[in-house]
Amino acid sequence: MRKKERAEYIQRRLAELYPETPIPLDHKDPYTLLVAVLLSAQCTDERVNKVTPALFQLADNPKDMAKKTPLSVEKIIKPCGLSPRKSRAIVELSNLLVDLHDGEVPQSFEALEALPGVGHKTASVVMSQAFGVPAFPVDTHIHRLAQRWGLTSGKNVVQTEIDLKKLFARTLWNDLHLQIIFYGRQFCTARGCDGTVCEICSHCYPRRRTPPVVHSP
Repeated sequence: MRKKERAEYIQRRLAELYPETPIPLDHKDPYTLLVAVLLSAQCTDERVNKVTPALFQLADNPKDMAKKTPLSVEKIIKPCGLSPRKSRAIVELSNLLVDLHDGEVPQSFEALEALPGVGHKTASVVMSQAFGVPAFPVDTHIHRLAQRWGLTSGKNVVQTEIDLKKLFARTLWNDLHLQIIFYGRQFCTARGCDGTVCEICSHCYPRRRTPPVVHSP
């Protein structure tokens, strides 16, 4: 099966399995989504969703958050890990949103990536899920599955994102990156599938008998 054929099958099968693509992180607007995505770095969405109600009770908009101390934020978000760094970033970016963007989350990759704690992946999630701009956020899980499925030979998330964008139509990106995440969590986990077990892996590579070499990002 050629790469294009694998891509077509994967997109079709994922659309059948996940016709709806709800955003995994609880939020009410672009700002609360931005903060939740920042917190999700090296943390599960489930844990973030347990932490954010208390955080957003403290402050749920840039103006109010900018008045808080990093320590007050850190006490709440500690379960998410990396809390000193994340708390400083949340307060600092809130100040910048007030000072530079009239308290609104900017709708551009460049402006988002200029904010403290916001990298390309976080900006891509916000642009796609808050503003509907086509983007293909690639985390370690999507990177792993894309390699297992023979969609990329990239050794890092940057190259994997480039390869996936070439393979799939722009109109599919926003749903597809979530569908891949959902499938990975349910069927093609890091330990539950080694590239030979799940439906998609076995369909794409029916003769594969040993785990593929997967490059860590």
